[in-house]
Amino acid sequence: MTSAFQYAFGLLMALISAPSFADPLRDALLSGGVVILIRHAQTEPGFGDPPGFRIDDCSTQRNLSAEGRAQAQRIGEWLKRTGTRVDEVLSSRWCRCRDTARLAFPQLQAQPFAPLDSFFDDRSRESLQSEAVRRQLRDLKPPRNVALVTHMVNIAALTGQVAQAGEAIIARPTTQGDLRVIGRLVVP
Repeated sequence: MTSAFQYAFGLLMALISAPSFADPLRDALLSGGVVILIRHAQTEPGFGDPPGFRIDDCSTQRNLSAEGRAQAQRIGEWLKRTGTRVDEVLSSRWCRCRDTARLAFPQLQAQPFAPLDSFFDDRSRESLQSEAVRRQLRDLKPPRNVALVTHMVNIAALTGQVAQAGEAIIARPTTQGDLRVIGRLVVP
């Protein structure tokens, strides 16, 4: 009796936590040709980076918290569990983004990509960086998917949507080079 109950309970939990097969977001992730724009996971408290931070020295930056490290791992585990293919990972050079990418996708070598760097403190870089990202994604075709780990301002500039820490916006590049948002991914 107990093992039958445990089996039924496990099956029920799997069905509750798995996205529906009719879910357009899941369908897009499985068919490919999408961009998974991930805002870095939770950080230590603060806003922006400390004065005098250096991109080549993580000790001078605001970094992932313990919850953020666990959150990044859950993102990767969820994508893997749902059968989502991730062929390439590009990351901002900020340590919190690189760490999110490394923890979410340990089987892939995340490539630093300067156009994904934050322009929070210098909005004059927004259009050049966003255009470089669009050029990078222009030839993305199914079944390939690309994960970009970046910052809120970058995601908002590319999609018009604000992502919370550890949240992903799923989008498909258009022939005009824009990104058409398909949905949001919030991993519990």
